[in-house]
Amino acid sequence: MKEIWIIGVGQFGLLAVQTLASEHPHAHLVLVDPVKDNLLRAAGPNRSLNIADGVAYIDQNLSSPEKGPDWIVPALPVHLAAEWCLMRQGPRLRRYAVPNAIDRHIPNPMRGLDGNVYTSHAAFRCPENCSEPADVCSITAELRRRNMFEILGDLNLPSFEPIAIRSHQLGPGIGGYRPAQLFNLDKRLETIRGGILLSTACRCHGVISGLWKG
Repeated sequence: MKEIWIIGVGQFGLLAVQTLASEHPHAHLVLVDPVKDNLLRAAGPNRSLNIADGVAYIDQNLSSPEKGPDWIVPALPVHLAAEWCLMRQGPRLRRYAVPNAIDRHIPNPMRGLDGNVYTSHAAFRCPENCSEPADVCSITAELRRRNMFEILGDLNLPSFEPIAIRSHQLGPGIGGYRPAQLFNLDKRLETIRGGILLSTACRCHGVISGLWKG
């Protein structure tokens, strides 16, 4: 692993910096946050600090899957994949309300002030260092029947196309995806017209944004 972009260096972003720097001491960490103090407290060897909006940074600096980092860690308080698509697609793509009918298709739904819908297999707050076992909950030891990214990728709501990006665990409590996943998403959006339920999800948790492609 040569390079990792950590987008957002608040509480969870700082945890990602500390963990990934320890587990991958030779990897270069590119840290992005609009707040200078957040970046300064995360300063260290093999790290570059960039005072910038995270979505804009991705849009301006991620030109192709081949020239990007090995992994992108979204650790900012917005749905990075959805916001990147909105910026990249321009006026052809716009926000759209997630239908209320989605609530009966996902576990423990919660609507955010940003209009996104959040979902989790857990009805409790998970520990920050969860190891995300493949088939059981690390707290309850109960069997996980389906991964969240599978559930969200198979949503069946009239007039909406579901698209789910899987977040892979890079360390305890730290998820990320490869640049190719974003470019594949962008390519798929070119073929869609109408409602879209765009999700980013790991095995246990997910965020869903409603979009409309005109």
